[in-house]
Amino acid sequence: MRTQGPTWYDVLGVDPDASTEEIRTAWRTATADLDPTDRRFASLSEAAAVLLDQERRAAYDRDIAPEEDAQGAAEDAPADETGDAADTAGAETPARRTRAVPAWQLVALAVTAVLLVAAATLVARMPQAEEVVEASTSYGPNRVEEPASQAQAAAERAVVPILSYNHATLDADQAEAHRYMTDDYREQDYDPLFEVIRDNAPGTQTVVETTVVHSGVVRWDPDSPDRAQVLLFVDRPTTNAQNTEPLVYPDQVTVTMLRQGEEWLVDDLLTTPVGE
Repeated sequence: MRTQGPTWYDVLGVDPDASTEEIRTAWRTATADLDPTDRRFASLSEAAAVLLDQERRAAYDRDIAPEEDAQGAAEDAPADETGDAADTAGAETPARRTRAVPAWQLVALAVTAVLLVAAATLVARMPQAEEVVEASTSYGPNRVEEPASQAQAAAERAVVPILSYNHATLDADQAEAHRYMTDDYREQDYDPLFEVIRDNAPGTQTVVETTVVHSGVVRWDPDSPDRAQVLLFVDRPTTNAQNTEPLVYPDQVTVTMLRQGEEWLVDDLLTTPVGE
């Protein structure tokens, strides 16, 4: 049985014949003051992802059309001789009756909510709507592709030792982090940075303990299945000689994962403080 509910057009506050630019503008306006972790942000971004993709929008329009057509037929049908017209004349008629958001899309929203947040905050800026579409349409309606899911899980495991360290156990911390990265990333990026940590952490007695809050795959191409880009939101509680109570630094971390044999390893990593 169909139920009445808002469409993606209603979520964005645009007409069904709205142009691409009108949809893009509506999305930007609606999300401008929202925190990326707000549930409304995910709904608005999913609406934009559907309506800014021509094929998905056409399929969605076909999906909601039967309910609208039925409503139109009901409004055009003549009243019978028993006085139905008089009975319904005073009833409030909605401007448009539409079908509820399809069940498969609700499943997709649950699966991709974190993904949409990730795309929307990538490289610490509000994205163009096309980026949200790219992130959203990398998936089937019900699940993440298996290689991308493996890359995401590996990124979650790797980011903790790579971004954590204790001034008293630096050798062990560095060795542990090496297990999760490619040789190129280790030699060109990680080890040079870790030398700076070695020079400073003992004197400041710094301890950083990273925890993953959210993550999502923002790029994975079936034609290049051995590479994926994952964005993670992490907290980095930090203590030092001057601050014995942890100061929590929320960061967003864009990680490029490379599959080598049976393992997914970090091949690049960019950390940006949330809010910058």
